[in-house]
Amino acid sequence: MAVRGEVKGLFAGSRGFIAEALTEEELEKLRELSRQCKGDILKMTSLAGSGHPGGSFSSLDIYLVLYTCAKVYPLEPERPDRDRIVVSHGHTSPGGYSVLAWLGFFSREEAVATFRKAGSPFEGHVERVLPGVEWTTGNLGQGLSVGCGFALASRLTGVPFHVYVVMSDAEQAKGQVAEARRFARKFGLSNITVVVDYNELQISGSVHEVMPVDIKENYLSDGWDVMEVDGHDHQALYKAMREALEREGPVVIIAHTVMGRGVSFMEGDEEYHGRALGEEELAQAFKELKVENDKSKLLSIREAFSAPGETFSMPRYSPRVDPGQPFTYRPGDKVDNRAAFGKALRDVGLRNCGVEGHTPIAVFDCDLVDSVRTSWFAQDLPRYFFESGVAEHNTATLAGALSTQGVVAVFADFGVFGIDEVYNQHRLNDINGSNLKLVLTHLGLDVGQDGKTHQCIDYIGLLRNLYGFHLVVPADANQMDRAVRYIFTRYGNYAIGMGRSGQPIIVDEKGDPLFGYGYRFVYGQADVLRKGDKATIVTYGQMVHRALKAWEILSERGLDVELVNMSTPLHPDREALVKAAARGPIIVYEDHNLFSGLGSILADLAMEMGLSVRIRKMGVKGYAPSGTPDELYRMLGLLPEDLVRAVEEEIHG
Repeated sequence: MAVRGEVKGLFAGSRGFIAEALTEEELEKLRELSRQCKGDILKMTSLAGSGHPGGSFSSLDIYLVLYTCAKVYPLEPERPDRDRIVVSHGHTSPGGYSVLAWLGFFSREEAVATFRKAGSPFEGHVERVLPGVEWTTGNLGQGLSVGCGFALASRLTGVPFHVYVVMSDAEQAKGQVAEARRFARKFGLSNITVVVDYNELQISGSVHEVMPVDIKENYLSDGWDVMEVDGHDHQALYKAMREALEREGPVVIIAHTVMGRGVSFMEGDEEYHGRALGEEELAQAFKELKVENDKSKLLSIREAFSAPGETFSMPRYSPRVDPGQPFTYRPGDKVDNRAAFGKALRDVGLRNCGVEGHTPIAVFDCDLVDSVRTSWFAQDLPRYFFESGVAEHNTATLAGALSTQGVVAVFADFGVFGIDEVYNQHRLNDINGSNLKLVLTHLGLDVGQDGKTHQCIDYIGLLRNLYGFHLVVPADANQMDRAVRYIFTRYGNYAIGMGRSGQPIIVDEKGDPLFGYGYRFVYGQADVLRKGDKATIVTYGQMVHRALKAWEILSERGLDVELVNMSTPLHPDREALVKAAARGPIIVYEDHNLFSGLGSILADLAMEMGLSVRIRKMGVKGYAPSGTPDELYRMLGLLPEDLVRAVEEEIHG
């Protein structure tokens, strides 16, 4: 992707809204850019045969003032102290791309000609792989949460910058927007300004009829300063954005705009929200705008375009985290996996937060601080702890965005809230290449009496759908401690899971902690807990100590079975699987949905590798009622005795 060698026009140096007002010469330049960009928007969407010209027109003047006057640097797009501009309504990408291209962030010709072309970075919704684009968006309602994450990053890293979030009016109906508003106010994010493109139209018609939202009063009620301007008046926009920088709290600017502004037949017509113009319409629009119709030339460029062999990369940093020395818990110690996580988290936090040269760690909680064991971190490192309340959607997005800005973000929550409820948010985090540490507690039937609404039995299946996520489900407190320290030193999305109840320290055949002292956690490496040659039991997490009980019964009956702990179910140990297949039948024993857990993953992998082996899956076959874990395991045939019977059936036939 070619980047222009120099910036065109009057705005080669970003000024950060220093002057009291724009000069007449600058205003004339903005008016001219607005006209040219509208032509580009129509060309893009016409060449692609799809896109969103109407909203791109109404947001265009907002983009022009922001990108020309904020502290952004076309020749240094990743400069640490740049202002962050988040486009929440990503479907207005033609408007954003056209402005960025004219200001020198990338080739205008390439952007216009290859918009929405397979293999082009100029996709239908704004993409973070492009210089000047801070976050890939498209799913409405998440942009303000992203902005909150960026604003927090400035505070925690000490790098000064302002955050601007441009949003649509229709997405203000989203609950996540309200969650983000309250978060910004609670934590005093004075370095964030929202600009709402208030064109009063959405796909289905008037915003006042589709779903009425009193945008102004909503922001006022949550403690924001509210300003209103003509969203097509560059001077008014400039002055409002400048004034917002001087106010103490978060500010929203409601910019009154017209969809399709600048082309007579498009103005105020929601039909053009998501429809490219036909040839006759295009000719009329070009005539009104007085722009050149070079569509045939651009079409030739589009047709000649071929996707590059390399993939486009996103900015990332190398975390500098001191993981400290692991704790080793002895048999009989009263510590469960949740406590082991909480103690390791506090230890790593104390070693890195506020320490020069180290990457800070921020922890987010959703009203479960004691249950998820983040209370020790909160007590010792309050500046780096953020209580978000019952607002999981905002928290998931905010933590993901923060994690891309030089801060390791930890989001700890019950499984049903931390992954089931916010799957879409994590999907977007994954698309944006975040560095999130997602801590999921209360997994599986082990939640017990809370019942089916809280028994998270599908987390592996959900995370398996997210291409960039890793998952660790440790067997005991010692493996948990080491896994926690490990994931902090790696960039990427890592989930770490655990049940609710306590479990014993796993020991070797001598009675020593198997995951203690000399043990080193390596992602993707299985652990042989007991050796055997008749069959293999594969398990993980809260089922390990139960599988050990079954192994002991089998051993007493003269059946030598290998017992393997596979704590990274999304990326199982291939070598261990090959060895198990050579040994005989494999029994996968797990507290997870039978159809989407480790058993299914191993079966798929065995087939792909051409292994001839029988794999028997033991897992959860349906939603369970309230009850103690053992009661539920008995009901669903998952007690150690059930595992013993399954192994005997596989060995003896």
